[in-house]
Amino acid sequence: MSTPSIRPSSQATGVTRDRDDACPGALRLHTADDGALARIRIPGGVLQVGQAVELGRAAFELGDGDLHLTSRGNVQLRGLPTGCGGELASRLEAAGLLPSWRHERVRNVVASPLSGLDGRGHADVRPWLRALDELLCASEAAARLSGRFLFALDDGRGDVAGLDPDVTLRAAPDGAVWLRVGVADSVAVLTADDAPRAALLAAEVFLEASAGQVWRVAELPLPVDELAHEVVRRLGAGHASPAWPPVSGPSPSPGVVTGPDGTTSLSVLAPLGRLTAAQWTALTATASDELRLTPWRGVILPTVRSDRLPGLDSVGLITAPDSPWLGVGACIGRPGCAKSRADIRSDAAASLTAGGGLPAYWSGCERRCGRPRGDHVDVVAAPNGGYLISVVEAGRVRATTTTDHPSRLAADLAAARTHDL
Repeated sequence: MSTPSIRPSSQATGVTRDRDDACPGALRLHTADDGALARIRIPGGVLQVGQAVELGRAAFELGDGDLHLTSRGNVQLRGLPTGCGGELASRLEAAGLLPSWRHERVRNVVASPLSGLDGRGHADVRPWLRALDELLCASEAAARLSGRFLFALDDGRGDVAGLDPDVTLRAAPDGAVWLRVGVADSVAVLTADDAPRAALLAAEVFLEASAGQVWRVAELPLPVDELAHEVVRRLGAGHASPAWPPVSGPSPSPGVVTGPDGTTSLSVLAPLGRLTAAQWTALTATASDELRLTPWRGVILPTVRSDRLPGLDSVGLITAPDSPWLGVGACIGRPGCAKSRADIRSDAAASLTAGGGLPAYWSGCERRCGRPRGDHVDVVAAPNGGYLISVVEAGRVRATTTTDHPSRLAADLAAARTHDL
């Protein structure tokens, strides 16, 4: 590889990293109040049915029985006993979910979940996904990435490009691919064949520029446009362009998804991102070949008959766009987390109103674990009881109110979601 023209940075603007990245994984378990927690990376959210069945067995036989979906389309197993790490790793490896033990925490890749199914994107990103994951697992440098570093593979609709990725590949209408690093103004214009290699190069260039001092591209003090230019130089292909289209694609709505050839797929959401054993069993039994977990805590079942949707509704999955659960998310809260000030999941369930409006995310404390990007209503348990409800738009708090009485919580939340706060 050529001598790098990106000079390492010795400090990051406003960021101090005086400890190692403690992000949990499948091999590095996190201790919580309800037992150990494992976070299993599922690149692009794609699970073969056999893999999904084995993952469900691990949750039932080792953990609390539920599968918890994350905002990156990954899976968390909770309630694991101390000392089960070896058995869990063996199960995951046998299922093909641990292709590289050294890289298991850095396989953070989100992908447009409806790519190739509904005819809306400019390209099918699944070939990029397979190629990028293989390149990541084969790269010695990539093993040094933080467990928080994120790749996004967007088929052109603009859905996962809006999830604050560190490296984005986005399909262009003319068959080209745009590579963006962080929130750079300029992009690299590449061929589809070069795209996966370019994404890995962008991560490796980031590692050189960060000198191990920061975890995310946004923490670099240097202009991130330079990183995309360096990728083009090392790749020996492509060119830089100032164009980056606006991010506007919606997340998949629950229900039946019809493709241009008439085939149907099913889109469902998990209430508060938690799938019970019965729900997971219903999903794996309904799926044809694979399941696609989405960054919005949902599941896509490709090429499944539309008449199978009622069976998923019967086990409590969200299958209709008018469900009151639509857009409602939460961290784990009490009793799973000692830092949480309230049983926020019970409070969220008790405060459901008619669906619609801004998404609402409930947090047990100011850490706001797992909260979404973009406009939303921020519901945080207050230190002295009650909740602080804020409307967040364009990254700024537009309005805030404190609700101390449970009888007012549902009304105040509904007002915030419909911009009447």
